[in-house]
Amino acid sequence: MNILIYEWHAYNYKDIEETLRAMGHDVDVLKYHLDNYDEDEAFYELLSSKIKSSTYVFVFTVNYFGVVATVCHDIGIRYVSWTCDNPLISMYHNSVFYDTNLIFTFDKTNEIEWKQMGVKNIFYLPLCGEPGRMKAAIDNAPSEKRGAYRAPVSFVGSLYERNSYDALESSLYDYERGYFDAMIEAQKNLYKSYILDSALTPDILASVGSHIDLKESSEDSFSDISLILETTVLGFKVAKERRIDLLNFLTDNDVETALYSNSDATLVPNVSYRGSVDYFGELPLVFSESDININNSLPIIKSGIPLRIWDVLSAGGFLLTDYKPELLFYFENKKELCFYESKEELLSLIEYYLSHDTEREKIRRNGLECVQKYHTYRERLSSMLSEI
Repeated sequence: MNILIYEWHAYNYKDIEETLRAMGHDVDVLKYHLDNYDEDEAFYELLSSKIKSSTYVFVFTVNYFGVVATVCHDIGIRYVSWTCDNPLISMYHNSVFYDTNLIFTFDKTNEIEWKQMGVKNIFYLPLCGEPGRMKAAIDNAPSEKRGAYRAPVSFVGSLYERNSYDALESSLYDYERGYFDAMIEAQKNLYKSYILDSALTPDILASVGSHIDLKESSEDSFSDISLILETTVLGFKVAKERRIDLLNFLTDNDVETALYSNSDATLVPNVSYRGSVDYFGELPLVFSESDININNSLPIIKSGIPLRIWDVLSAGGFLLTDYKPELLFYFENKKELCFYESKEELLSLIEYYLSHDTEREKIRRNGLECVQKYHTYRERLSSMLSEI
């Protein structure tokens, strides 16, 4: 097949592009900075011209872009997207109902929601890993980097200290601020339950909407104040509070923890802050050289398995991750990885596995073998292409 990929910000584009080529497909890549995912006249013309210049079978993106869907619909070519974020606000756009779309989502709840809304061409497709690329990065690492990422416990990720809630908090009425603070505190400590959507009652939405404008500006967008409050406002604020609380709890209990991030490390003063790392060259070394890797997912991911979990396992890392329902579809707890449902349980698991090397090594090896056998990009893209 001849495939055109519009490449925007996502870590897994490289693996997708290289796998498609290895499978015998011709792949062209178009890069362009989009400020508005719904409409961009210059990009519309650029993409239209690119599509018409060749005989592409479909246009592909990671995550969904309304402007790409519109171009493909107007020309009459298939648009294939694969989400890695949920909820994905850019999907709340009238173009999502086009029959030229083929949407794959990594989160089962997302598929169910959109099918209930009348979107027919949406399919569940979990994310995956690329153990071959990870192994090559580890094996070919410069000598000065080998061993540089050793740590008993490591966490890689943002602390989300720059979030919409902190920016608008001063504009909230006292009642609204108190209500949201209670929601945030409750969700921060609930690892297995999700309450942000149900806690946004009509009364609190009406109150906030009466004096704060959070609606999307595009006339074709149907995202509303409830969705935006739940995701980019409260969801990211909960992520901030949970991750900071979790890391401080571990270091307060004498767990030597390394943090790889470009966030403000003064919020977690006792961690071993090691700066940000390159996804392709350094991240595999972090995951493989750390005794224990922690994953703490965004709370707004309701059931799906985020990319970081697949990456840790692909690099041969031992993983402790917060619970997500879809983990049970593919993994057995304490066989390929381990789940935790509270910071106290995470601490207990860390203490146990740091003192049980043989068990930790067996789980680490099982996790890597599981991804190698069943969860590679070749497997996922073969499933995707079978629907086209």
